[in-house]
Amino acid sequence: MALLTTPVCDFGKKADNFNLNGVDSRKWSLEDCKGEKGLLVMFICNHCPYVQALIEKLAVETAVLAKKGIGCVAINPNDYISFPEDSFDNMIIESKKHGFSFPYLLDESQEVAKKYGAICTPDFYGYNSQLELQYRGRFDDRGAKNVMDANQSDLFKAMMLIARTGKGPEEQIPSIGCSIKWRNKN
Repeated sequence: MALLTTPVCDFGKKADNFNLNGVDSRKWSLEDCKGEKGLLVMFICNHCPYVQALIEKLAVETAVLAKKGIGCVAINPNDYISFPEDSFDNMIIESKKHGFSFPYLLDESQEVAKKYGAICTPDFYGYNSQLELQYRGRFDDRGAKNVMDANQSDLFKAMMLIARTGKGPEEQIPSIGCSIKWRNKN
């Protein structure tokens, strides 16, 4: 597992559209996912220990964000042939197991992850109501440690700020995680 960090937030960059299959057997686009006050796009997968460490708290906080007008969507960009734990069938299992209230989508071609510039799982993109990037930072300070912390995550606080003001925090700490498992193009 290669540990990577995300780059600094490119404030104002517009969200890229997508049209991907979800674990609920429907196709989802950017427009389908956005909320009245913004959108959180998350690149996650099933097997990454960094994702596993935060997934339960993420499921809870995204449900609250949805009630505050922030749409949420998770996209799995990993090569599921080389990493079968990230298969579509296993995505369905993970979604049910953790009670995802957001669409969980498969980026089979990996083109969406490339358009967004996703680096690792997890990789978070927080957009305002105009779909302008306002957050590209970490979930919180847990790394790969699976700890339940009663405090709100950095991500949650940033998305609540975006919902209230349309702007993300000026200071952001990069997300860390496992490298995206890119498909070999032989």
